[in-house]
Amino acid sequence: MRTRRFDRIGNGGLTFTELGLGTAPFGNLYKAITEAEADAVLEAAWTSGVRYIDTAPQYGYGLSETRLNRFLRGVKRDDYVISTKVGRLLKACPPAERSGQGKFFDTPSRREVFDYSYDGVMRSFEASLERLGLDRVDILFAHDLDVFTHGSQAALDERLEAFMRSGYYALLSLRDQGAIRAFGAGVNEWQSCETMARRGDFDLFLLAGRYTLLEQQALDSFLPLCEARGIGIVLGGPYNSGLLATGPRPGAFYNYNPAPAEILDRTGRLQAVCQRHGVRLIEAALRFPLAHPAVVSVIPGGQSAAEVRGNLDILGATIPDALWADLKREGLLAPNAPVPGEARS
Repeated sequence: MRTRRFDRIGNGGLTFTELGLGTAPFGNLYKAITEAEADAVLEAAWTSGVRYIDTAPQYGYGLSETRLNRFLRGVKRDDYVISTKVGRLLKACPPAERSGQGKFFDTPSRREVFDYSYDGVMRSFEASLERLGLDRVDILFAHDLDVFTHGSQAALDERLEAFMRSGYYALLSLRDQGAIRAFGAGVNEWQSCETMARRGDFDLFLLAGRYTLLEQQALDSFLPLCEARGIGIVLGGPYNSGLLATGPRPGAFYNYNPAPAEILDRTGRLQAVCQRHGVRLIEAALRFPLAHPAVVSVIPGGQSAAEVRGNLDILGATIPDALWADLKREGLLAPNAPVPGEARS
């Protein structure tokens, strides 16, 4: 599998595989999976050449990290890059009070507490090391500093201010000490990423679903800022919650909710252009974001070993240059969107 080297500050850097593995499914997101199923997904990803893994305390309220522990004990630590997240502390609680009910299933009885303070970041980091069974992680992302999570711009502003005044300096200290190689934020909105990038010295952002075949507004200001400052982007959610994988089917989801009519229509037009070129929509969706020079890896979901192996086949599909030209000609891609095969000055 092809890799991308990232070394923004000259501290040795990191090597990302273009295809990464997101482990929210290991936390029983939307449905419970067995230990054997989780192990099979990890083995399929590793055999396929995936060497970048992303997790978080929130994913199954510790379950994703502990499931990774078993697998990671069997591979060499220097053979992979791993990121986890900070911003939530997990507190033991009665089963009826556990967080994530209706979203994460059969998880430990834990209640999440948002904490973006210096001490909160350090405690979260130490707890993740224990769950993972590691003595270091490569990247820490401040998790979910966005309106989607906190409900309003005012609530986000309060959380973000608390983080920049306190927790940010914990991440900076950990990087300066060499305890981590890089830090950033994992969020659902590019606008909050841009705010942080203008206020601090961030290395990477994990951006979920905001630079895809359906959305390129981040090209207006945020992605040029990343290029100028050497900030890397891990692109999560390249299928926008599944719509770009399934096509405009009834009941298809877009950004965690049923897709509205105008999005279904746009997806149908994207799919029609792809079909004219003998390309599946899912193939174009996975390849597109990797053409941007700031993007270091794409992490689609994979709930089964077959899906993980399928992602590798999807990424390897042959896509003619004319497809991208037609998408731009029909107004379905931003005119300034980098596309595969395009020369960059």
